[in-house]
Amino acid sequence: MIIMRGIVKTPANSLLVGELARGCELCMEGAKLVLFVTGMCDRRCYYCPLSEERRWKDVVYANELLVKKEDDIIKEAKLMDALGAGITGGDPLVRPRRTLRFIKLLKKTFGKEFHIHLYTSGTRVNLSLLRQLEKAGLDELRFHPAKPYWHVISLATKTKITVGGEMPAIPGNEKQLMEFAKYLENVGAKFLNLNEFEFSETNAEQLKKRGFRLKEGSLAAVEGSEECAIEILKWAAENSTISVHYCPSRLKDAVQLRNRLLRRARNVAKPYDEISEDGLLIKGVIEPKRPTCTKLIRIRRILIEEFDIPEELVGIDFNKGRVETAWCIVEELATEIKRLIPNIKIGIVEEYPTADRILISYNPL
Repeated sequence: MIIMRGIVKTPANSLLVGELARGCELCMEGAKLVLFVTGMCDRRCYYCPLSEERRWKDVVYANELLVKKEDDIIKEAKLMDALGAGITGGDPLVRPRRTLRFIKLLKKTFGKEFHIHLYTSGTRVNLSLLRQLEKAGLDELRFHPAKPYWHVISLATKTKITVGGEMPAIPGNEKQLMEFAKYLENVGAKFLNLNEFEFSETNAEQLKKRGFRLKEGSLAAVEGSEECAIEILKWAAENSTISVHYCPSRLKDAVQLRNRLLRRARNVAKPYDEISEDGLLIKGVIEPKRPTCTKLIRIRRILIEEFDIPEELVGIDFNKGRVETAWCIVEELATEIKRLIPNIKIGIVEEYPTADRILISYNPL
């Protein structure tokens, strides 16, 4: 007999029936390193949202950092004070030895409590590989399989790994999602995560061809996806014992990403950086025309010697060709600095604290 359960809001305003998976809890805290193991995948989902730089490319990223050596992964995890990792792709199990090596590396470095979950389509899963993943220390395995591969989920439930499913909430797929939830419950899986269906630069054409439309007021969410997820939640509350969690696209940006940025910003911010409420770094920048190392060093020396700015509040970014300092300093001294140093641009920037330092805004002075 199934006891009626309710749909509740999590602290991050997602919707849940049952218990939230541990991987989701840490993700909402921004405490999960996103380890992209490969863009290779056996499936060719029409809705694959991966960028051109990653889709079907055999590359490794730790968050936004292109990984060239294994130590890059550890450094990135430390910079964000990670409490766990989400291993994703593509399909990480297309490169099983690489994936196993990374799991062992993370567990050895950060300990058994470092929570690791992994996403897979299931096409490469067999009992031998599952036992290796279990031995390496994988905590949670999330399946996104085509129906012919559902059966491998039952193999995974024979291990100590927590097993669940993760699917996009595609409008019109309600019956298939209910069927999948029933299967998960029957084989002993613990949860089903439903992600809001989204447009991306790489899948937009395919989604439009199939008649999907952008949800009003949203930058990416598909119209009808949230309603699809809520229908599954209501059904699960009355007809199932499996936990079902709906993760809206707004949660990824407003909660998950923001919290991850804040964690990293606290570790990478320079003395002159101000951290915004959203985890962005705000600073003043001075950029000479045709920057050279000599020009940048000279500008820094002038700021310190002529304006009595403490040395720790003036830095140089040689890669971006600019001198950096506190935003309030350039705001106050912009006119005088331009008088002493010709052919320069001065402004205030907001940028991500990530490895790629994406520029969000530039305010010229």
